[in-house]
Order: sequence, then structure tokens, then C-alpha cells
Amino acid sequence: MQWQSNRNSQPDNLEKAERENESEGEEQPGMASPAAIDGVAASALRSVLQRVQQAAEKSARKAQDIRVVAVSKTKPVSLLRQVYDAGHRCFGENYVQEIVEKAPQLPEDIEWHFIGNLQSNKVKPLLTGVPNLVTVESVDDEKIANRLDHVVGSIGRKPLKVLLQVNTSGEESKFGVEPSGCVELAKHVTSGCPNLEFCGLMTIGMLDYTSTPENFKTLANCRTEVCKALRISEEQCELSMGMSSDFELAIEMGSTNVRIGSTIFGPREYPKKQ
Repeated sequence: MQWQSNRNSQPDNLEKAERENESEGEEQPGMASPAAIDGVAASALRSVLQRVQQAAEKSARKAQDIRVVAVSKTKPVSLLRQVYDAGHRCFGENYVQEIVEKAPQLPEDIEWHFIGNLQSNKVKPLLTGVPNLVTVESVDDEKIANRLDHVVGSIGRKPLKVLLQVNTSGEESKFGVEPSGCVELAKHVTSGCPNLEFCGLMTIGMLDYTSTPENFKTLANCRTEVCKALRISEEQCELSMGMSSDFELAIEMGSTNVRIGSTIFGPREYPKKQ
């Protein structure tokens, strides 16, 4: 598949680059020196990439066949730019407002993934605000698929890659089509949405954002059923599963796309409530 070509665009000094921006200016008492911060960050990144490599080898796979999406939720553009300058090109965001604000401030060759719940009224702002949006990973019903298809066609952009989000944990708090419904949704996208390109399936973990082997196995089973129904090979159907807390297990169970946030960027930085 064409979109697999960027899987190996993983930086050698991603964490170092993003820390350099934070360490500009005078050093304050009690703060770690820039060199110390850079050392920790570079070590953390090397650890992540090594873990991806080891998980891939454990399952007789190649690390370059696994895409790492750097999920930059709550992180400032300055950090993303340093990550970009370190060589990474694949970024993900959870909220339309954030990605629409960040994307115009960053280079156009970034491959953006939208991975959050998407409401119909946010589709046009997302697609017009982020021309280099490559993939929406969170299509979970026909309504949102139809809306994406309509807007993509109306603004004249190239077909948009989509993944179908599957609720593999059965939690009411989670978005996603039920496993039993993923074949019909895949058929709808492939036959009824000419401006969308079906590329695979995605799942999110339990309430604590970790998944059990059963969750990952459920998604793999869904892929088998979808590929049979669409008469395509399993290599043509991505599995986006695994985040900071469980990406190694996900890789061992067949994930081709892992969404890594805090392990790359550090803890989320939510505004404090007044």
C-alpha cells in the first residue's frame, strides 16, 4: 500500500530536539541543565524505537513495517516543530480545534492523522483547515463516512484514507462500531463513498487506555472477516492498535500502526481548572 512508505520516518533525536526548544534562555535555579534534559530525552526516544524493534523481531516482523504516529495532543507547536526538524513526519491529533490551529504553523509535508471522535459539523473545518490530512482513523458509522465523502468531493481534494474504529472492549464509554457491524460499514465505505479510501481498522484500549490480548484479537478477527467480505488480502488492511502503555503487545499481535503520545512527548499538559 502506498501509505506505508512513511513508516520508517522515525527520528534519531526527536526527544532531544523538542527539549532544545524548552531549554532556551537563562537557566533557572533548581532546573536540570539543558544537557541533562537532552540526555534523558534522547535516551527515552532510543528506548521507544528499540522497543518497537524488539517487539517486531519477537513476532518475526520488520520494524519498518510499523508506523509510529506521534500523538501531540496538548503539546505546543514549538515542540512539534522540533520533532519535525528531527526527521519525523507522521503526527496525530485528537481534537479538531487543535489540529486546525497547529497544522498551518507547520510544514506541509507532515502526514496528519486525526484519531479522535469526529462530529459531522467538524468535518468541513477539519478538511479545509488541514489540507495535508492523510488519514482519519476514527470512522465509526455511515453518517460520518457519508459526511467525509461529501466534503472531500465538494472541496476537490484527493481521496481521504480512513480507518474504521471498532469498539473491541464493549465499553459504553468508548466510540466505535460493534465488531459485528464492521463488515457492513467497510462495505458501505468501499462501495458508497468514492472519495474515501478504506485502509483498515482501529481500536482504543480500555478505560485506562490499555488493551488486553482479547481486544487486539477481536480487531484481528474483524480484519479477517472484512478482508474476506471485500475480497482483499490482510496485507491490504491496516490494524491501528496500541498506544504508550500497550504498543509492544499490539505489535506482537499484528498492529501496523501504533499511536504513541506521552512516551514521546511526556505527560499531557492540560490547563488547570480555575
